[in-house]
Amino acid sequence: MSTAVDGGGATTRSQVFAWGLWDWGSAAFNAVIVTFVFSVYLTDAVGDDLPGSVSASSWLGWSLGAAGLAIALLAPVTGQRADAAGHRKRSLALLTTTVVGCMLAMFFVEDNHHYLWLGLVLLGVGSVLFELAQVPYFAMLRQVSRPDNIGRVSGFGWAMGYFGGIVLLLVCYFGFISGDGDTRGLFGVSTDGGMNIRAVVVLAAVWFAAFAIPVLFAVPELPRPPRAAEGPGFLGSYRILWNDLRALWATDRNTLGYLVASALFRDGLAGVFTFGAVLAVNVYGIASGDVLLFGVAANVVAALGALGAGRLDDRLGPKTVIVWSLASMLIAGVLLLAVSGPVGFWVLGLVLCLFVGPAQSAARTFMARLSPHGQEGQMFGLYATTGRAVSFLSPTLFGLFAWMFSNDRAGILGLLVVLGVGLVALLAVRPPSEAQTTGGAG
Repeated sequence: MSTAVDGGGATTRSQVFAWGLWDWGSAAFNAVIVTFVFSVYLTDAVGDDLPGSVSASSWLGWSLGAAGLAIALLAPVTGQRADAAGHRKRSLALLTTTVVGCMLAMFFVEDNHHYLWLGLVLLGVGSVLFELAQVPYFAMLRQVSRPDNIGRVSGFGWAMGYFGGIVLLLVCYFGFISGDGDTRGLFGVSTDGGMNIRAVVVLAAVWFAAFAIPVLFAVPELPRPPRAAEGPGFLGSYRILWNDLRALWATDRNTLGYLVASALFRDGLAGVFTFGAVLAVNVYGIASGDVLLFGVAANVVAALGALGAGRLDDRLGPKTVIVWSLASMLIAGVLLLAVSGPVGFWVLGLVLCLFVGPAQSAARTFMARLSPHGQEGQMFGLYATTGRAVSFLSPTLFGLFAWMFSNDRAGILGLLVVLGVGLVALLAVRPPSEAQTTGGAG
């Protein structure tokens, strides 16, 4: 396979594969650091004996909320500069390197509450840098695809991320975490000072770095247009964003409504994965080691749900898929508030994950179908920016509810509020076929 790309070069299957390897490697941050290992280590071990009335889980929620706010402030700048030709690979390399550096520094977070603040800072800064690294990475999608296969190439990257997470979680579990006693896993790593978890963090950093390298060599950089050298500047980026949103308000309020609704429910979907493992250990009694097995199952179920939703999306439309997925998640979340024990969490947790994949997949196709021909790049830029603009809501509300009720279980209410508000906002949005028929400004 060889196809023309934006810069007039060519892309091959090996380049597509190299691009997808970054997604495979990035599972080291998403699955190991944010979701199933390091964040659980911070709340279950490092902050277990934290003095004061605020739990480690609440501090985790607030630190991720602060990171989300920083992302919202920086996203307009990085999002618009990502398309500046001649800078994508350099930006991707620099940001990925700094993320890996944060991951390596997490090795120094020992199992002692005095190290909780170091862990939270590194997790927050790493989360900001990781989100910003995705901007040039996503921008490179057009370089490794054609208009007729961009969806398949994007889906390939998404699948690589899911399955990369599965493989790495299994390696971490059997190599460093499984078992009891003072040493764990097949490698017999000591648990003293959390050494086995700290070793996992180093493995995750090396994993990400290794699989991020191929794209930097295989995919060519685009030539820089003469007038794109400097970009709009920091404040100029916000002026451009404001002008784009004003134009949508005047000409296509339905699309603007979808941007707002999807930003809300996508943040709720992210919160389900972010805090699922923390809840599993701190509330439902799943061993901190066994939660990795739940993580593997969750990734498999979410991937299968996303694959199955593609057919329903084509038959029923993306809005129907999203509405039913969010409604099902709200029901499962309410039931999760009422149950106790590992079995209840396994059943209802996997039900939640089953509908995360379809909602994420249909959200992207909804945006694609609403986008006018020739303006897809601009619309997906707004899609990414608005999503990041509210990315602090779920972690902040999770921490707030957990603190208000002095119970981490209550944090689920914060996630349900975000999902519910997103669902209500989506109900007012016309599906793509109706919007295209009736016009967008009404």
